[in-house]
Amino acid sequence: MGIAAILVTVLCMCSLSLSDPDSGTKVGDPVDATPTQNPETQGKQARRDLPEEPEPTSPVSDLDNTYNYILSRLAAMDQAIHRLNVGHYTLDVKVTQLLDRVSRLDSTLGDVEDTMQQISLLTKENLKEIGRLEGCQKGRRVGYKCYLVYRAYETYAGAAQKCLQRGGRMAMPRDRKDQEALADYVKAFFQPGNWPVWLGINDLRSEGLYLFEDNSRVTYFQWRKHFLSSQPDGGKRENCVAMASDDGDWWDNYCDRSMYYLCEFEA
Repeated sequence: MGIAAILVTVLCMCSLSLSDPDSGTKVGDPVDATPTQNPETQGKQARRDLPEEPEPTSPVSDLDNTYNYILSRLAAMDQAIHRLNVGHYTLDVKVTQLLDRVSRLDSTLGDVEDTMQQISLLTKENLKEIGRLEGCQKGRRVGYKCYLVYRAYETYAGAAQKCLQRGGRMAMPRDRKDQEALADYVKAFFQPGNWPVWLGINDLRSEGLYLFEDNSRVTYFQWRKHFLSSQPDGGKRENCVAMASDDGDWWDNYCDRSMYYLCEFEA
């Protein structure tokens, strides 16, 4: 075959390839690479691409949910109230027990206070008895009385209280015999010094009306008499009486002055 024949054959084949009578597609047209799909498949795909719509709810379903929620809340409240009642009952029991213990403790304290009062009374009685014994053993006995000087500084009121605590009272010389016995005892006790001691005599109730500590009236006096200074000279300022230890004379003094004192006891 010659060269011309070969060229004619190649040209014919090229023309056939440029046109396809079966497909209707010409050579050179753009070819769609997307594969063809079934219409039913395309519909399902389109439905999947759309947003899903919420399922409709009925009013009856909403009411049931609300009712169930209220019931659950009421049940929770009932449990809470039950726990509260249990706690209240427990607290009430504990408070009752505590009150019972406090009552028993109060009763015990009452018994202790009664015992302490009895002990205090017995102690006071013992002190009085000891004071009376001490007054007669250490002091001076005159008739049915005993006298004892105490070397402790006290005001008139303080001395009266101390004598009472010891089971006696402040010395009350009612006549010359008592006065001379007391003067002799006090002088010997403080010799050679001169120390005043309180007697149980005062005019606190009324100026010039001298009374003993038992509120009986004084009828015998042993005031100091001197041309320079006679007693009593204190007026309404000096209302309590003391005895000088050097001569036994009486002096009026300020009642709040502190000095030694003289007690008397029943023998």
